[in-house]
Amino acid sequence: MRILVTGATGFVASALIPILRGRGHAVRAAVRRAGARPVADTVVVGDIGPETDWREALAGMDAVVHLAARVHQAEEPADDAEALALHRLVNVEGTRRLAESAAAAGVRRMVLVSTIKAVTENGAERPVTDATVEAPTSPYGVSKLEAERALMEVAARTGLEAVVVRPPLVYGAGVGANFLRLLELCRRAPPLPFGAIRNRRSLIHVENLAGAILSCVEHPAAPGHRFLVHDGTALSTPDLIRTLARALGRPARLFAVPPALLGAALRLIGRGDAFDRLAASLELDDRAIRDTLGWQPFWSQEDALRVTAEWFNASADSKKNGAS
Repeated sequence: MRILVTGATGFVASALIPILRGRGHAVRAAVRRAGARPVADTVVVGDIGPETDWREALAGMDAVVHLAARVHQAEEPADDAEALALHRLVNVEGTRRLAESAAAAGVRRMVLVSTIKAVTENGAERPVTDATVEAPTSPYGVSKLEAERALMEVAARTGLEAVVVRPPLVYGAGVGANFLRLLELCRRAPPLPFGAIRNRRSLIHVENLAGAILSCVEHPAAPGHRFLVHDGTALSTPDLIRTLARALGRPARLFAVPPALLGAALRLIGRGDAFDRLAASLELDDRAIRDTLGWQPFWSQEDALRVTAEWFNASADSKKNGAS
């Protein structure tokens, strides 16, 4: 199969492209700027939005995996309406344009990698399932739900086969953002006041996600579904810290502070969002993709966290030795 991958220089693509090629698929990479060439067959498409010209990138393709998206920015506009407009331009109108262009080019299937934030953000009282009513709260989450709906509308109108994947937080070698900061924290091993937190959060290793995307590309039963996907085990924040610390060869110095008191303290200093990520539950039920497609993760969560910690240790040691 000939497959176009957008967002081809990103974290998920770095795991997905080798897996697709390992299965014998021919991969074309779509990138925003000249210079980056994840594979020999790379096409520059520029900024993604309602005017993007996809014709060269889509020529001869059988399927598209759409990874490119606008995510939360460090300099996000303070006004939610302004931020949402920027997210919609890329995530909604850009997805609609790509789907319509793919259908016009004779592409058979499009897989959109969305996010659990299209359903909910934090604080789910019970596991999120396919029946959970979507109630996104952030500009990013709202725009990704609207992107899913735009894709499904184009699919219904044109016959394009559409599949959506909704992962939680993605981690693995090369991870950045919040998970990288957590690894750095666990390596430093300071005392942490999270011992009394009793939440459950689902995660997914990047290669497990790549395998799920592969199943969505290949399996005849995939079209029309919006699949939740995760490693298969939900961990509390204390258990996640203990697991990472053990893999890093560090102690987990956890002590208990009542969550209500911890949350109040963090909100006083403007870090209520951090408390929500640390203390709230967000557990997924992904039986649909396992039952429908027969998908199983490559890595157990224990092994996935271990190899991620080993990568981080090796990377940190290399930087330390290079600086000395």
